[in-house]
Amino acid sequence: MKKIISTFLLALLFNISGQGQEVGLQLYSLRNQFKEDVPGTLKIINGWGITKIEGGGTYGLSMGEFKDLLKKNNLNVVSVGASFEDLENNVQKVIDNAKEFGATYAMCAWVPHDDNKWDLEETEHATKVFNKAGKELKKNGIALAYHAHGYEFRPWKDGTLFDYMAQNAKDFTFELDVFWAHHGGADPLALMKKYPKKFTLMHLKDMQHGIEGNNTGHEDVETNVVLGTGQVDIAGTVAEAKKLGIEYMFIEDESSRVVEQVPESLKYLESLD
Repeated sequence: MKKIISTFLLALLFNISGQGQEVGLQLYSLRNQFKEDVPGTLKIINGWGITKIEGGGTYGLSMGEFKDLLKKNNLNVVSVGASFEDLENNVQKVIDNAKEFGATYAMCAWVPHDDNKWDLEETEHATKVFNKAGKELKKNGIALAYHAHGYEFRPWKDGTLFDYMAQNAKDFTFELDVFWAHHGGADPLALMKKYPKKFTLMHLKDMQHGIEGNNTGHEDVETNVVLGTGQVDIAGTVAEAKKLGIEYMFIEDESSRVVEQVPESLKYLESLD
């Protein structure tokens, strides 16, 4: 009961939307909770005061059942996940799913590659696929955003392979996950300043102090900590996102402490000017 009351108070005390933008939640954060109780998990999100979510699946329910629960909990799916395979071979499937949810964004979070091999060849291919799919999505009122995962920040010319993607992204944009950019050796804030028109979505996620990144795009999920308590410049990137007018900033907390940590992260975000 105490936890329920404190969560309700958080929802009342912290207005998490502002300046034309809104803090939402990436549903992957609660993947383990969804396995046990779909209605209860959506109710938890509602209790946090969050209304915008990034998802794309129905967790074993029919589309109608899941959408009824979303409506009951005042939740709107504004961005759906899209696999690289579908973007390359069945973009209509992505379009249909986004339209079914009423989403205006589709995001791809991973490009399959063999044994951590990622170089210019893979980068060029992915960029071509994203531009082609993004053009079709755009025709249907849906923006495609690629969520870089860290391996894209390997050296290329005077910069990184991400620079190649950003410079050649004609019909797609990017979702900046500040954790993974930092983990991959990039400076998320510097990226936003370098490519102010390329980022349309964000994932807010902080990394435990003492963790050293790498270029694999993999890390122990328990290194996800409450926003503002780790080594990522959350305050700086959020401030820049407001300047750039990035529409949605989704909290993503993959740790086992997600239910306890998200309210604390919301409290921290509300404390920022």
